[in-house]
Amino acid sequence: MDAQVSPARSKLWGQTSDGQPRGFINSYALDELWLHTGTACNLACPFCLEGSKPGDNRLQLMRFDDAKSYIDEALTLGVKQFSFTGGEPFINKDMVRILDYCLQHRPCLVLTNATEPLIKRLKQLTPLLDRENKLHFRVSLDHFDASKHDAGRGEGMFAMALQGMRALHEMGFALSVANQALPGILPEEAAKKFADIFYAAGLPKYMQRIEFPEFYSPESDISAPQITQSCMIDFQTEKSRRDFMCAFSRMVVKIDGQTKVYACTLVDDDSDYALGETLAQSLQVPVSMKHHRCYSCFKFGASCSEMK
Repeated sequence: MDAQVSPARSKLWGQTSDGQPRGFINSYALDELWLHTGTACNLACPFCLEGSKPGDNRLQLMRFDDAKSYIDEALTLGVKQFSFTGGEPFINKDMVRILDYCLQHRPCLVLTNATEPLIKRLKQLTPLLDRENKLHFRVSLDHFDASKHDAGRGEGMFAMALQGMRALHEMGFALSVANQALPGILPEEAAKKFADIFYAAGLPKYMQRIEFPEFYSPESDISAPQITQSCMIDFQTEKSRRDFMCAFSRMVVKIDGQTKVYACTLVDDDSDYALGETLAQSLQVPVSMKHHRCYSCFKFGASCSEMK
C-alpha cells in the first residue's frame, strides 16, 4: 500500500493532514477507458459535478485525433469497454466518429442528458447499430417528479429526456438511468415511482438505475474523513480494493490544450491525479485516496462504471 510521492504532486498525496500514511489503490488492469468529451454542455445544472455549462472550456472538447492514440493504446492493454462523459458528449462534433471507431473494437457506454444535442444526431447514430459491439446510453434523470428535474435543468427538460430515451430504445440501443440519491424517499418508493414513469413513457419499466451520493462541484473545499493506509488495510480486502474505479480504469481529458491521463472520472479538478502521458505509465502509479470524492467511493462503494 506504500507509494512514492512524485515531486510534481502535493505533500498530501502521500500523507494525511495530520501526517499519517495515506491510503492508496494499486491498479491491476485497464478494463475500462473513459474519454472526457469536454465540459461544454447545453444545460447549466447548478449541481453538476463537472461544473459544465454552455461554452464551458475547463476541459476542452476531445477531438478524434486527440482520442485515437489512447484508444489504440488501450486496445494493446486489453481494455474491455470504452466509456464517455462530459459535459454533454453530443455537443462534440467528433463524438459519432469517435464512437464509430471504438465500436469496431469494444462495447461503449455514453453518459448523456438525452436532450437536444443527442436528439439532433439520432440519424447519425443509426449506422452504429450495425457494429459488432453494443452501444449503451446512461441518461441523467434527476427525479421521478418532472418539476423537480426541471428545477435544475430547465423547463421541459424532463419531457425531452424521456423523448430522447424513447427514441434510443425504439432504435434498439440499451439504456440505463442515473440520479443522485433522493433524501427522505425510501429506495423501494423511488424505484416504484421511476418504474411508473418509465412505463408511461414507453420504456422498459424496470430499467437499470444507478444512484450516486453527493459528490459536490469541482474544486469544492469539502471536509471529508481522510482515508489512511490502515483504513484501506483494516476495512478493505484485496478483492474490495479491486472494485474501486481507479484500480481498473483511467480517464483521458483535454486540458490547457493537452491530453492527459487522470486516475478516474471524479478527480479531474486536481492536477495531482494526472498520472502520465500514456495509459501504460498511468497504471504504474498507485492512486492516492486524498480527494474528497474518494471518501464517497470508500464509504458508499460509489462508481461511475457499470462494469462492476
